[in-house]
Amino acid sequence: MNVLDIKLKKLDKIYRPGNNVAGYIVINSKEDFSHSGITLVVEGSVQLQLSSKSVGLFEAFYNSLKPITLMHYTINITPGGKFAPGITELPFEFELQALPGQQLFDTYHGVFVNIQYTIKCDVKRGILSKDLQKSVEFVVEVPSPASVSKELTPVTFNVTPDSLVNFKRITKSEVPNFKISGSLRSAVCNINDAFQGYMKIEAAEATIKSIELQLVRVETCGCADGYAREVTEIQNIQIGDGDVCRNFNIPLWMVFPRLFTCASTAAKTFKIEFEVNLVIMLEDGHLITENFPIKLVR
Repeated sequence: MNVLDIKLKKLDKIYRPGNNVAGYIVINSKEDFSHSGITLVVEGSVQLQLSSKSVGLFEAFYNSLKPITLMHYTINITPGGKFAPGITELPFEFELQALPGQQLFDTYHGVFVNIQYTIKCDVKRGILSKDLQKSVEFVVEVPSPASVSKELTPVTFNVTPDSLVNFKRITKSEVPNFKISGSLRSAVCNINDAFQGYMKIEAAEATIKSIELQLVRVETCGCADGYAREVTEIQNIQIGDGDVCRNFNIPLWMVFPRLFTCASTAAKTFKIEFEVNLVIMLEDGHLITENFPIKLVR
């Protein structure tokens, strides 16, 4: 049995624009291995799609949703020949650069936007043998422009019945009296650091069941004729259980999961943004939500 693999020299497989990506194609064969040529294809692309509720709303979407090729290399590793039994390693190396007129974005696995970079190896065999294929994904991280502010500016907040905007299963007249205060370390967050801050229940007439911190992505696809904006949850962390103590600082701490988050991005046909929701669930089933738009930078 012949085994094909792709090994990158960097164990974390993380690269930045301008870096050289180097590795080996590894062929493990128990007998003489004949082939008609080995080719490496490197591609970076953006895949866009609409949710079922948006399909059909805008005809112009279908042209804007075509895959966007950010980079593409075809590397001929070796012409046809034969390898001796055992392990054969074939080195390769290329520079991480976008195609003319394009730019590289952070690797990102979303629901309606997917940005992925892959290396695919094709080993052509004879008519009587099956071709071998192997692909591996590597991660691209693009530093944020110097013009993007990375200074920490604390954001304070106070939540009362009069300040609420988001309601679920509740009307403003039914909201029990309460006061919640707190502070975020910053609304501009380095993706490699944690989202940080604190909150405090100063007063609450109703019994609290749970307090959660929810990270959501806001993915926008479309063109000048119209856009489809979709909000989906990435992760949910419980930070308070039961009727928590009043006037006690509850820490807010959330690590941004790599691959499912990226630096906030705005391109011609798509945008990727992020928000954090502070969700207070009351024992009677009412839900109080405070939303904080955040900007992720690198």
